[in-house]
Amino acid sequence: MPGMFRTKSVEQSIRDTDDPDHKLRKNLSAMDLVVFGVGVVIGTGIFVLTGQQAALNAGPAIVFSFIIAAVVCGLAAMCYAEFASTVPVAGSAYTFSYATLGELVAWIIGWDLALELALGAAVVSRGWSSYLQSLLNLPDTLFGDKAAVDLGAVMIVIALSIVAVVGIKLSSRLLSVLVAIKVAVVLLVIVVGFFYIKAANYSPFVPDAVTQTLGDVDALKTPLLQVFTGEQTAFGVAGIIAAASVVFFSFIGFDIVATSAEETRNPQKDLPRGILGSLVVCTILYVLVSFVITGMVKYNATGPDGELKLNTAAPLADAFTEVGADWAATLIALGGVIGITTVILVLLLGQTRVLFAMSRDGLLPRSLAKVNPKFGTPARIQIGTGVVVAILAALVPLAELSQLVSIGTLFAFIVVSIGVIVLRRTRPDLPRSFRTPGVPVVPILSVLACLYLILNLPLESILRFLVWMILGAALYFVYGHRNSRLARASREGAPPAQDTGPTDRT
Repeated sequence: MPGMFRTKSVEQSIRDTDDPDHKLRKNLSAMDLVVFGVGVVIGTGIFVLTGQQAALNAGPAIVFSFIIAAVVCGLAAMCYAEFASTVPVAGSAYTFSYATLGELVAWIIGWDLALELALGAAVVSRGWSSYLQSLLNLPDTLFGDKAAVDLGAVMIVIALSIVAVVGIKLSSRLLSVLVAIKVAVVLLVIVVGFFYIKAANYSPFVPDAVTQTLGDVDALKTPLLQVFTGEQTAFGVAGIIAAASVVFFSFIGFDIVATSAEETRNPQKDLPRGILGSLVVCTILYVLVSFVITGMVKYNATGPDGELKLNTAAPLADAFTEVGADWAATLIALGGVIGITTVILVLLLGQTRVLFAMSRDGLLPRSLAKVNPKFGTPARIQIGTGVVVAILAALVPLAELSQLVSIGTLFAFIVVSIGVIVLRRTRPDLPRSFRTPGVPVVPILSVLACLYLILNLPLESILRFLVWMILGAALYFVYGHRNSRLARASREGAPPAQDTGPTDRT
């Protein structure tokens, strides 16, 4: 169909940020962005997935899984940093795609980001509820992953949606306090946990691979690469890679920093610092925590009920309980509640900014993008997002969501990495305060690494992702293709905005 690959110029994207009805307030500094990055990256991954994936896939070698995931993120992060500093507009990968690969690709990536951020917020909300249940000994029929309807997850989503509506600066101030507490708790885990490490728990550091034929296991829950071999493998090198594909979910965050570009005072300099700086800090903390937790409790240790001790909704707190440090377990549960709160808030903010950009472009109803004159935030979208996330968090188990979020994130990274190469060729004149080194090699490596991790995700996650993408494509052709601002301009005879050369955005 004609028009599917029409692009929106960088200049037009920037001009749109001055529309009085759709103008976001520039309240964020470089420090705010770092707080955003650490606030969202250090969360469910460190408080939940460290123990779960050590027990199920990697053993103590979960340390290597986090390093692999961080390297892949680092490749993509450099591409994000270049784009965000060049096109400082809300929407992150969606906006970048619209400027390089065309409207259909932009819609698909926006739809994908909705999957990543909304489901991510729902996943983390259930983790928050599990830690609250552990901290206060609340009934697991209403709180935590065993609850049929998770009341705790619904409560936190509603509360943080209200905070997000009131304003980005209030959100930033709340995040600063909560992130400081969270990092202190993570350091407590590392320092105190070190004294409970038993060297025997690291033997073997890389457990021998355990292989089953697909006749003995559910093929849909098997990584796609292993489906081709007819065998499912846990532990060993294959287990490390499989765990890396899942814990990759832990690192989503620096891309959400990019969604705040339009609300940043000096995006050309501050965005690359926020994206890359937060990734480095968080990687170090993840590696240290995963090393300590697997030294405290043997990866394959089981409880009286036969279940793996680290495969719980609150493995860090449970590990300290296991070694008799109940006081530390209480503090960690409190830190988990506080720390995961920041993740939910940033995910809700990121999701709203992507939908805001799509609505402003007409791919969704433009009325949704109207900014509240009092708070300077897209309140309508924020409230709607909160309602949807609350419903998902109430009803869908954590394990069913986290892998789907990972594939959504990896797909976004692939598109952004390709977009950097395209924009370098189509608009070499654009001023770039940060340039991805080694183009096109680094972006190509990013694409290949992301594809490899996708192939190591369970087949059912890939199939669900494809169904989601098909639904998104159908919605685009029913609504977005006809109603986008570029489509309306074309019908009315106005030439679509084209790239006209360098522009001063300082």
